[in-house]
Amino acid sequence: MGSKKSTFNVNFLLRKHKMLKNGEAPICMRISVNCQAVDISIKRSVAVEYWNQTRECCTSTGKVGKELNRYIDTMRAKILQIHRELEIDGIRITADAIRDKLYGRDESQKTLIEVYAEHNKRCRALIGKDFSVSTVEKFDTSLNMLKAFLKHSMKKEDILLKEINRVFIQDFEFFLKADRNMQHNSALKHLKNLKKIVRIALANEWIKKDPFVGIQFKHDKIDVDFLSQDELERIKNKVFTIRRLEVVRDIFLFCTYTGLAFIDVKQLDSSHLIADGNGALWIRKPRQKTDNMCNIPVIQPAKAILEKYKEHPECIKKNVLLPVLSNQKTNAYLKEIADLCGITKKMSSHVARHTAATTVFLANNVSIENVAKILGHSSTKMTQHYAKVLDSSILRDMQSVEAKFS
Repeated sequence: MGSKKSTFNVNFLLRKHKMLKNGEAPICMRISVNCQAVDISIKRSVAVEYWNQTRECCTSTGKVGKELNRYIDTMRAKILQIHRELEIDGIRITADAIRDKLYGRDESQKTLIEVYAEHNKRCRALIGKDFSVSTVEKFDTSLNMLKAFLKHSMKKEDILLKEINRVFIQDFEFFLKADRNMQHNSALKHLKNLKKIVRIALANEWIKKDPFVGIQFKHDKIDVDFLSQDELERIKNKVFTIRRLEVVRDIFLFCTYTGLAFIDVKQLDSSHLIADGNGALWIRKPRQKTDNMCNIPVIQPAKAILEKYKEHPECIKKNVLLPVLSNQKTNAYLKEIADLCGITKKMSSHVARHTAATTVFLANNVSIENVAKILGHSSTKMTQHYAKVLDSSILRDMQSVEAKFS
């Protein structure tokens, strides 16, 4: 069976039920596409006796009548032209689409920066409900990267959504890596955010083709450093004469004892500390990144750090448990600490979370299932990213095998 042929009509009608004070009836233009219609006022009127509905024109032979008919012909021609343009552009033709284009609300003319900025605005309004502050900040960063790319590579402030194609995406990736010196995985984050905007455009039928078709995102595997037991002991036992280094060291150690991410430690307050019926102290807090709940027993070294800073002015002022500095300052001071402790590995706040998963938990026989719960992972598959296979755990497991076969 063949597909049903679409229908399209433009008619001009009198609204006799809305007579004006001057005794004339307003004229409306009806656009009909596939049995769906919209009525548009053309801001013109005529005496009922001078209107021929069959011919859809004014029968008066005077100057006013002739001007009215010319205006009706002009409006009809505009609608026919818009219909042709939508056909040529491959845009789904509806009565609403024709009306919007007539009024300058052409959805096919939506621009990338306009839509991206509106997306970020909506996300910002949902902070604390659907989005975290950090997520919205990442969207804003991606938007700024696109603006910089358009200005640098295309000498434009914005482009139409329908101008996004495979070449545009490849050029944006090149700009991020070559001009902004980003590593592959960092560039992919911005490309994925762009893809989200494209999906929104597709869902709203602002564009017809997905420019990301055939483009696959493949992350490079990166082995993030974690500290050995010896390196952790060196940091723990080091005496610092500079107060800021001592504070950052203590926060780092707290992260290794709990597995908490930097942002979660920064947000930690007394409401997150729970004492169970057996007198054990727990940290129960949803992760900022995923909102998954962390269930972490607070071991004695972590308790000691909390006790050490409970009267710290910053903790009292901000009603938090620890005086955490900005991530930028923390990472800078951790590099100083590494140098002073003779550690050559690249130190950052996130190294603490890796160290917790490996050196502190897994190397001390904490099951991967329990490590997943502590880290706030929804599955052990996610925990494998942190759970580096340690030589010590391989040796321990093989010694168990050896004992059985000896």
